[in-house]
Amino acid sequence: MRNYDLSPLLRQWIGFDKLANSMQGGQDSQGFPPYNIEKTDDNHYRISLALAGFKQSELDIEVEGPRLTVRGKPAPAEKQVEYLHQGLVHKEFSLTFTLAEHLNVDNAQFENGLLHIDLLRQVPEALQPQRISIGSAAPQERQVLDNPAATEQSEQQ
Repeated sequence: MRNYDLSPLLRQWIGFDKLANSMQGGQDSQGFPPYNIEKTDDNHYRISLALAGFKQSELDIEVEGPRLTVRGKPAPAEKQVEYLHQGLVHKEFSLTFTLAEHLNVDNAQFENGLLHIDLLRQVPEALQPQRISIGSAAPQERQVLDNPAATEQSEQQ
């Protein structure tokens, strides 16, 4: 029997929490750049990408339909550097996230080497669940026609 790791795919489906939670097997794979996806409440999400060494001008965010794509293309180095150890990665990348229906990019900020993309779920009012009140009908008075016995009983009361 084969086990397929769907977690990289599910991590990039934002807003599909129930599906992701039910299918995620707890396995994790590494990619560049590292990122977090946070759910701050029922309608707000935040994607944070660690982009040390990048400048804001080297980053691009694009939304096309349900796809959110983040690209980074560092400027070429001005001078050649000889590294004794290179632990910081500074390379071109492209990450694509599939957004759930009614999930839109609300804001993006780049500060201290972190790119934060805030997402907001805006479900149209016509599609939101509506609570229907249940009323009780007043009992209607019964009228019996052409029954002299019933007429006599109601008159006695």
